[in-house]
Amino acid sequence: MTRTLKGLRTLARSKAGGSGALALCLLLAPLPAVAQSATNLKALRGLAPVGTLAASPEGRAALDANLAVTGDIQSGAARQPLLLPLAEQRQLALRDAFITDGNATELADGLGSTLGGLYQAGARYADPETFTNVAPSVADLLGYTNNVAKSDSNAGKYFFANATTNGKAPVSDAATAILTDSGGVTDIFGRAYGRVAGSQGADAFGNARPFQTLPQLFAYRGPDYFGRPSHSLDWLHGPNQNLTDSPSYPSGHTTYGYTESVVLGILVPERYQQMVARAAEYGNNRILVGAHYAMDVLGGRAVALHAVAHLLANDPAYVGQVRRNPAVVDEMSRATNAAVAVPDYRAALGAARADLAAFLRDGCGGGIAACAGADTGRFRDPAANAALYAATQTYGLPVVHPRTAGTSEDVGRLAPEAGHLLTAAFPALGLDEANAILTETQGPGGGFLDDGSEFGVYARLNLYAAAGKAAEAARAKPAPPRPAP
Repeated sequence: MTRTLKGLRTLARSKAGGSGALALCLLLAPLPAVAQSATNLKALRGLAPVGTLAASPEGRAALDANLAVTGDIQSGAARQPLLLPLAEQRQLALRDAFITDGNATELADGLGSTLGGLYQAGARYADPETFTNVAPSVADLLGYTNNVAKSDSNAGKYFFANATTNGKAPVSDAATAILTDSGGVTDIFGRAYGRVAGSQGADAFGNARPFQTLPQLFAYRGPDYFGRPSHSLDWLHGPNQNLTDSPSYPSGHTTYGYTESVVLGILVPERYQQMVARAAEYGNNRILVGAHYAMDVLGGRAVALHAVAHLLANDPAYVGQVRRNPAVVDEMSRATNAAVAVPDYRAALGAARADLAAFLRDGCGGGIAACAGADTGRFRDPAANAALYAATQTYGLPVVHPRTAGTSEDVGRLAPEAGHLLTAAFPALGLDEANAILTETQGPGGGFLDDGSEFGVYARLNLYAAAGKAAEAARAKPAPPRPAP
């Protein structure tokens, strides 16, 4: 989408590790809201199979299972292979309710007790709007990536609730056609679970959340992210976050969790698998606290991986946009509504990797690989990480699309850009090799989003297993020849 921007000033900033790939753009006035961008429409098409579930026996069974699985996880009856005892995991879920999208610091414990501690000491939130970052290049990369993925995720909230952009304003004709062409309906969860939009106890706009539809809700107390006394209901009904009239599908928290975790994993590939496990834990914590269904989490994960892969591929629809960057918080940018544009995402990634590596090396006093292995935290056991990721791969929901069940979908053919999720972290791999690994390790098929489309591929990627295979393959590559003396 092309926009005319008045009062736009561009500051080219050289980065440590120096690519000059980022341009920081200062807008003198906020941009008007746009209903759906081209990337939003791609995400909406990918998420749209949820709207047709009630039309088939398989879909109705999946909807029933979605509520039952969500209830079992929320109550603790599911006995998931969590990385912490259930009571401690619930406490973490309470802290995770505050989104640290400005610097990803809440997620950074996935970097390990040594590297994660260094990162979190340099990137902190003093209050909900005041925070620091480890390096400007890392802040810019996280801010841009998060806003692209968040825009795609947020576009789905009211669209699947009542086909609007904000509860009231109708979506574009192009978006309307997505539901029309698929035969889908809005408010699929409200209809299925007896809480149709606007009814007593339901979301006013549609797709009421689990805390509104479950017959019982486990509520509990504990400190929030800032250590203040809190309650899980404070993050559902308010005052900390009021989700009463915020439609459920897809999970925006999960989109953020996967987006920024994968970026950190790419920047520190020695911790890639652990960061993917942290993303899975973060999404699952949204179910534990009562805010989301399993389907919401699966949708949020697919949105995140889809958007990040297209960014890594430097897809023109995803790069070069002007995006407000929540990670830029100096007084000048506060006054001018700072936004960031990334014309070359891979170059921006390289600048951020160099700056973050320098920061971590300075702090750990040795090689990053050695510090990455010095982990005494909850991600130290690879088997436990793999079990958690496997449990959240499909949440055991039944097959909806028999055509893709039991088959191995060719990632390189359907979603060739997906391989960049691996090559960006393990550059010794070629794109074809990376896509072959993603094909080999993909999770079970036939899920509610796995309809044979490009987006459906992202719904079944097992990025945890794929990252392990990719790291092995990269280590097996011969070392590049040394330059002649």
